[in-house]
Amino acid sequence: MKKDVHPKYYSDCKVTCACGNAFVTGSTVPEIRVELCSKCHPFYTGKQKFVDTARRVEKFAERAGKKAGAAAVRKGKKVKKVEAKAKKVKKSEA
Repeated sequence: MKKDVHPKYYSDCKVTCACGNAFVTGSTVPEIRVELCSKCHPFYTGKQKFVDTARRVEKFAERAGKKAGAAAVRKGKKVKKVEAKAKKVKKSEA
C-alpha cells in the first residue's frame, strides 16, 4: 500500500458559526467557519429566520417578474386562435 495517501485527521477541529457559537469536532481541516449551526438554524430553533447573503431571493423575484410581464405581452398561437373564433362568432350573431 502507498504511504501518506490519506490526509491528516484533526480530532480537535474548531467549528465557528456566524452567530458566535463554537464547538469541537473531528475533520481533515483544523478550523471550519459556517453561516448556520444547530443553535441558529430555523429547523432546530423553530423560529423563522431569513438568511439570504447573496440576494438570491430578490434576484429570482426580479427575473420571475420580467418573465411574467413578457408572457402577458406576448400571446401564444392558441390564444390568438380563440380570439379569432370569438370575433367570428360575434360577427355571425350580429
